[in-house]
Amino acid sequence: MTDPAAPSPPGRPLSLRRSLAARLRNYFLAGLLFTAPISITLYVAWLVVDYIDTLVTGLIPPAYNPNTYLPFDMPGIGIIILVVALTLIGFLTANFLGRMMSRLGEAIVARLPVIRSFYSAIKQIFETVFSKQTQSFREVVLVEYPRREMWALGLVIGKTAPEVQAPVTDELFSVFIPTMSFTSGYLVFVPRKDMRTLEMSVEECLKMVVSGGIVTPPTEK
Repeated sequence: MTDPAAPSPPGRPLSLRRSLAARLRNYFLAGLLFTAPISITLYVAWLVVDYIDTLVTGLIPPAYNPNTYLPFDMPGIGIIILVVALTLIGFLTANFLGRMMSRLGEAIVARLPVIRSFYSAIKQIFETVFSKQTQSFREVVLVEYPRREMWALGLVIGKTAPEVQAPVTDELFSVFIPTMSFTSGYLVFVPRKDMRTLEMSVEECLKMVVSGGIVTPPTEK
């Protein structure tokens, strides 16, 4: 029979301390995993809202600024004003008078040597991206880049311009390879036979690239 007054084995308190420390560590990591994504998302959203509010409300005269008559600054008022202004501009440009003013403005820009090239490129990019008929940036593929047997994720832009296509026999497609900075990438021209089409969406592709491969799209067994 064991004596109640006998001392406990020397290894048991150490084991209990380790178990308690492991549980506390797991609880801390669980709390961090829960709060960090929400906190970072809210912080980035707040920075965007605050930046737009500061930019837009700074252009409004104090007499027409709603924050002038409120006892506190209303967050998001700049975004509301910006959305309303863009919608109004879109409504005006859709009319006959708006189309005339738009053509007049483009004619003036077309006479400016450097600005006209920049304006033309930006306009073409926006028209291509926001067009409902375009297939640009809607297909995710694997291409061998920067060398053979090394694969990279890419977004198909479309068929290559005739001047680039002319020296090559195979039909080329323009593929944009994004980088982890998300705002930069590489443009390569690849034959369709050298692409491997993936089922992942563009959003899933960008998440995977920006996270350095940590965030991967779910796969069906």
